[in-house]
Amino acid sequence: MSNTSFPDSLMMAVSVLDSLVRAGLEHVVISPGSRSAPLAYALAALDAHGVVSSHVRIDERSASFLALGLAKKSATPVGIVTTSGTAVGELMPAVMEAYHSGIPLVVLSADRPPRLRGSGANQTTTQPGIFGTFVRAEVDLTDYPHDESGAQTVALAHALSVAFGKDGQWRDNTSTPRGPVHLNLAFDTPLTPPAKLGKILTQWARSLKDDVASDSHPMSHASALQVQVLEDIPDVSTGYKTVVIAGDSAGQIAQDFAESLALPLFAEPSAGLTGAQNAVLSYRALQGSELWKSIERVVLFGHPTLSRPITALLEHPSLEKAVYTPAAPSWFEPGQRAEKPISDLRELAQFAGSTQDLTVQGGESWLNAWQNAGRAVHEDLMDEVRRYRTTGKNNGRAAGMSLALSSWEAAANNGEVLLCGSSNLIRDLDIIAPWNTARSAGQPVPQVFASRGLAGIDGTLSVGAGISLASALNGEPAQSVRILCGDITFLHDASSMNIGPLEKKPHLTVDVLDDNGGGIFATLEHGQLGKHPDFSATVERFFTTPHAVNLQDVAHAFGEHNGITVNIHRVSSQEGGK
Repeated sequence: MSNTSFPDSLMMAVSVLDSLVRAGLEHVVISPGSRSAPLAYALAALDAHGVVSSHVRIDERSASFLALGLAKKSATPVGIVTTSGTAVGELMPAVMEAYHSGIPLVVLSADRPPRLRGSGANQTTTQPGIFGTFVRAEVDLTDYPHDESGAQTVALAHALSVAFGKDGQWRDNTSTPRGPVHLNLAFDTPLTPPAKLGKILTQWARSLKDDVASDSHPMSHASALQVQVLEDIPDVSTGYKTVVIAGDSAGQIAQDFAESLALPLFAEPSAGLTGAQNAVLSYRALQGSELWKSIERVVLFGHPTLSRPITALLEHPSLEKAVYTPAAPSWFEPGQRAEKPISDLRELAQFAGSTQDLTVQGGESWLNAWQNAGRAVHEDLMDEVRRYRTTGKNNGRAAGMSLALSSWEAAANNGEVLLCGSSNLIRDLDIIAPWNTARSAGQPVPQVFASRGLAGIDGTLSVGAGISLASALNGEPAQSVRILCGDITFLHDASSMNIGPLEKKPHLTVDVLDDNGGGIFATLEHGQLGKHPDFSATVERFFTTPHAVNLQDVAHAFGEHNGITVNIHRVSSQEGGK
């Protein structure tokens, strides 16, 4: 776009958005602000002509988590537009989560021109570098575009290649970790386009739509988060007493690998599996058993964050461990993990070995021994759930497991995506979900998401809305998403239910376990200490944080037409959820 009749600020906004759309950008989330007006007017033209789908939220924090959900589900970069000042800082939690989970966000922050920086001008702070190490690339655009390619042009091209997973020539996929990038755009006045330029913006949007349609997004890149397909595992000899751990975003490859080598699979809910027949039910409850003590090798896929038994297993000094790294992972730096990184599946198979002919005491195969032990524990836990549903007696985690199982089954039967908050309930789902029994019975298994990069409770409702709206392009309906969370997680993000009447509506059902506070702390060391009279008041006030909020009233306050249905499940025990 080279029309010199555009004011400089609008020209910069148009040029940057033009590059992003040609690279494959389809969704942009924006919060209102004056300094970001050039981006807003250009984006409005693109949205009006179906070039991108825009989403407006009044709160930048909610907006950033909406963008995170959009990018998580679509596995492609999503833009997030803010005005200057504190608005940019509101994005930090979502940017941190995106960095650690390898989610490609493109932050477009509006800034004052360099002559006003450091002058105390209104809403002016130091925005270049504000995200520190939590972005994979950044560029401060102070006078872009240039007549000739300069340092800013080169830096912008690099940021786009990082966001879209391409090398510098836009030919091949890069092996560097995906993640957020920061484009800081310094806009000087005038910030609004002359009325006569409305038609030119329209012409630009239409021509860009035609160009993109003919190119079919040649620069777009399938995310490293996508499910990979295992082609073939070579014949390997009987190996070791090996188990496979599938952490967050491990993908289908973990399931196929375990099944090819007859290995027991410990799968976290958000691993991205489709119902693995090798999955061991209630696996973490087997810690301390003879089977657990006899493990010799561990193969890791994805990011394991959910349970202390798995953390302890991976830290055990006498075990040999390997992690599958076909690309540089986003969640750890080289040399900072005990596992041997292996990128070749054949080499990984040789490391693991096949347990097809490996038996344990009693003549059972290694895999069957694990699965039988897991089924026995799972059946005991199901008895607790059935007793709770019959009598209302919440023994231990019965209420949480009951709700987790109900949400899982509802999501599976209704064709919904299931999003789990990051506290107790995802752990309840981890131990009660019927992974292999569902598959063997021909029952559907829901796709499960969670924010496990940093495992914070922030932005859960907004992430769910983003997952729902990711497929709502060109008139397509929103995806039905069910959210499973506790009361503190719900309250933490309740303001994200404020979705304006002019916006596309998600399709969310939120199952909330209300146990009046942060029940997860009862399962940690604080739970035992809280039973001591000298510490009970401290634990209750500073950790459990009881509230006096009617959660259903909160939901109703945001209206019944925002696409969100909230179901409150009240329990009296403080061992419910968070």
